Amino acid sequence: QVQLVESGGGLVQAGGSLRLSCAASGSILSINVMGWYRQAPGKQRRLVATITSGASTNYADSVKGRFTISRDNAKNTVYLQMNSLKPEDTAVYYCNLVQRGMDLWGKGTPVTVSS
Repeated sequence: QVQLVESGGGLVQAGGSLRLSCAASGSILSINVMGWYRQAPGKQRRLVATITSGASTNYADSVKGRFTISRDNAKNTVYLQMNSLKPEDTAVYYCNLVQRGMDLWGKGTPVTVSS
């Protein structure tokens, strides 16, 4: 059984920063992809950023230059450093883990950016 637990969400003013964390526990394989997705009210869940176990990264155009994804493989934890936050970044942020035969989601952590 694999679990993903997110933390770090909250309320921040526009221009501020937040750091999200997602800790994976259970049967974590050495080769996987971890990532962050977000879902704003009334909208579909969308990719924010992903990072492979080899540290290759991919970002949505809307967050490039502002967000940084990183991971600590020893801790099975992925981070999302979010800088220069905008009101349109307001959403529930979900952690995702893809490994052989599994596509898992955390319960989400809300981020609200006030103008």
